[in-house]
Amino acid sequence: MKKIVLPMALLAAGGLLLTGCNPPEKVEAVKPVKIADGEIDPGEWGKAYPVHYDLWKMTEEPTEPGKSKYKKGFDADNITYDKLSEFPYMALLFNGWGFGVEYNEPRGHAYMLKDQLEIDPSRIGAGGVCLTCKTPYAPKFEKEMGYDYYSKPWAEVHGMIPKEHQELGVACIDCHDNKDMSLALSREFTLGKALDVMQVDREKLSHQEMRSLVCAQCHVTYNIEKDAKNKSAGIYFPWQGSSWGNISVENIIKQIRSDKSVGEWTQTVTGYKMPFMRHPEFELFSRDSVHWMAGVSCADCHMPYTKVGSNKVSDHRVTSPLKNDMKACQQCHSETPEWLRKQVFAIQDRTVSMMIRSGYATAAVAKLIERVHELQAAGTAIDQGLYAKAKDFYMEAFFRSLYIGAENSVGFHNPTEAMRILGDSTAFAMKAEGLLRQALTKAGEDVPETVNLELDKYLNERGKKNLNYQEGVEFTDPFGVQDRLVDVQLNSSK
Repeated sequence: MKKIVLPMALLAAGGLLLTGCNPPEKVEAVKPVKIADGEIDPGEWGKAYPVHYDLWKMTEEPTEPGKSKYKKGFDADNITYDKLSEFPYMALLFNGWGFGVEYNEPRGHAYMLKDQLEIDPSRIGAGGVCLTCKTPYAPKFEKEMGYDYYSKPWAEVHGMIPKEHQELGVACIDCHDNKDMSLALSREFTLGKALDVMQVDREKLSHQEMRSLVCAQCHVTYNIEKDAKNKSAGIYFPWQGSSWGNISVENIIKQIRSDKSVGEWTQTVTGYKMPFMRHPEFELFSRDSVHWMAGVSCADCHMPYTKVGSNKVSDHRVTSPLKNDMKACQQCHSETPEWLRKQVFAIQDRTVSMMIRSGYATAAVAKLIERVHELQAAGTAIDQGLYAKAKDFYMEAFFRSLYIGAENSVGFHNPTEAMRILGDSTAFAMKAEGLLRQALTKAGEDVPETVNLELDKYLNERGKKNLNYQEGVEFTDPFGVQDRLVDVQLNSSK
């Protein structure tokens, strides 16, 4: 017994020696931070959630070059990647529209509003509606201003944003409830209405589904409605006729082609008044893709869990898994990062090959339509039955090619669906070309075997972003586009 008590007594005495001279420090309880309703400043949210806030701030930092092949975005080279130079057929097809003047690869959330300040003014000509996904103030403006929010000039609506937030992109309030940080949909006037159209009961949505829907507030295609004066009058997602997990490109095309209020621009080469498609990430991903069917959410891949000190949190430096060394993929896949990266590149290479094929096939049809219109203007009779069918097929080809070209995963979100859509696009374009050649031949026109796309003209005549090609200087191809053309013939004067 003595052998036990003596050491215990010595330990107690030692404890007194260590603490007796200094009173024990008071451990203060963590004080909860109350976030006010409607608080937009991320810094105020950061006082309660500093780890998440610091990760969110990191979206301002460049990523290491070379990790992504097609979506380089903002890296340490500080280069803006021009999609029209990378895929010149887009310059032809989008001519007459802001996207035909300047169309750059995205740089990430921290730059979403900053890029609008720097881009050619033609890209924000639709007015305040262009701020819908670019500023956390959009829901407030839409609720308070209604029609004026959509129709007023972009600069006027942007000027209503407090000065300190006029470059602020996505913020905490866009995705979270301030009371308990649960996921919340801030864009009821867009996504909320679209879910209602598909009769989705939001009360039954799982947490995992919400981890995709908060992204679907913006990473979708949308259309801007126009009034009789061609002013922006509203915005909606063209999901009519679709259902949860089955938002098909066919239904989207059917909706936007039948809705005359969304004719946003006139395509120069054909003279057609057209709707448009933008970044349909959610639509492509959620249509029976392998990862969607496995229950994977957008956040699982783009905001994987990470350790910060003793905290395990979702990484709020939202980025591509390619730029995060495939850590998100390794949560489920046992292969090495190098193997996984090669698989992504293989999918994207094949998608780009098919996209180029469909894009140039569609561009060739557009030039034939232009020739038909020239002949008609000169009084030459054209078989209207053949022309009408060709026009219909052209529109189907154009929107499918546009759909995948605008989607930011380069096919990876749903490889089989992307290839199906591009295959259909090429088929529609070939049908249209055959009909137009028949109509032109009947009209006495000698149609050349290879259509001259005049790409140098469309690339050079681009508003403030004029590339100023010099006569006699060959068009350079820094992205190796022509090496990926397979057997698609590109006949340009440069």
